[in-house]
Amino acid sequence: MLTPVLTDNWDAERAWTLSSYESTGGYAALRKALAMTPEAVVDEVKESGLRGRGGAGFPTGMKWSFIPAKDPDNPKPHYLVVNADESEPGTCKDIPLMMASPHTLVEGVIISSYAIGANHAFIYVRGEVLHVIRRLRAAVAEAYAAGHLGTDIHGSGYDLDLVVHAGAGAYICGEETALLDSLEGRRGQPRLRPPFPAVAGLYACPTVINNVESIASVPSIIDRGGAWFASMGTEKSKGYVIYSLSGHVKRPGQYEAPLGITLRELLDLGGGMRDGHELKFWTPGGSSTPMLTAEHLDMPLDYEAVGAAGSMLGTRALQIFDDTTCVVRAVLRWTEFYKHESCGKCTPCREGTWWLVQTLAKLEAGQGAESDLDLLLDQCDNILGRSFCALGDGATSPITSAIQYFREEFLEHLRHGGCPFDPAAATVFATEGAPA
Repeated sequence: MLTPVLTDNWDAERAWTLSSYESTGGYAALRKALAMTPEAVVDEVKESGLRGRGGAGFPTGMKWSFIPAKDPDNPKPHYLVVNADESEPGTCKDIPLMMASPHTLVEGVIISSYAIGANHAFIYVRGEVLHVIRRLRAAVAEAYAAGHLGTDIHGSGYDLDLVVHAGAGAYICGEETALLDSLEGRRGQPRLRPPFPAVAGLYACPTVINNVESIASVPSIIDRGGAWFASMGTEKSKGYVIYSLSGHVKRPGQYEAPLGITLRELLDLGGGMRDGHELKFWTPGGSSTPMLTAEHLDMPLDYEAVGAAGSMLGTRALQIFDDTTCVVRAVLRWTEFYKHESCGKCTPCREGTWWLVQTLAKLEAGQGAESDLDLLLDQCDNILGRSFCALGDGATSPITSAIQYFREEFLEHLRHGGCPFDPAAATVFATEGAPA
């Protein structure tokens, strides 16, 4: 039986209001944290084993501990920045979390800011989700009115101001240093590192940048203890997470479960695949992670097992595609997105994603040659590890994995002179003898 934590109050009446949140124990963790030392809060998060929920999976407590101690000779302020610029194709967990229970995030921000000695915090939200921005700002106003934010919070002597900042809809601003540039009013482009944000981040001051789900997990860790959180999940991937199940599944949505659950189990929770169809391929962490196939149905969905299978858990955006999907067309659509969202700062990504689209479009139209597959892999090799940030790397993942698992389908496009997919027959190929 799965017992929800992050999503526990999503079905409560007016769950987004302060009164509803506090009726289920909201802000109790904040009072508990304020009675602890900041160091003790950091240690509790370290003990929990919480890893970043935004894709990289870096230990959150360790990230916090990189912030230098405050020095009277160097009175630079510390900042906390929450990355809520959710833009990865297939990723849809942070927006419903902020919409359903914004106070979970706000409480997490206050506790986390207290732990790292920050008196100013920012939530950077994707600009298109105006309804979420309004709800967050209303929750922040309620928190100020209740004394959870502002000066001398609950008589502790701790002050915190929280700003909800709307971005302008650039995928690149999900990269933490590009986010900082955007927050400072500049064009969002990745920064050269070092220096890292923990040393010189927002306004060249020590800064912690965490994903929404990472920060929203902090109140339950403080409330119930790091050992409680660490008791869930697997040996190296601790705790619970939200899995975003989308695509050709009967009940798509957000499914909260401990790390280590399998896709087969999640599909069962989601009612299974569409009637009469079978799983063809899926992404474990959004479109920037290498795709997997039905042979990986029983693989534990944790950082280590997914990595060993040649992919990444990422944001746990499980996009499910059945046997009616043309993999070449799907990969082309993803690659068009990455070309469009490239910030243009570095040549491998700016030029490489454009050439990837050209080559894929020819193959999808059946106008290329078999050598174009090797050309595609060569283009990917020239981008992977050579682009300024991870956007370029992510653009290569669906292509290389698609060729690995579905090379024959690419070749069938060339033999057929276009997409051979026959929707009426609901098979991958119209050509006899081609693998499904």
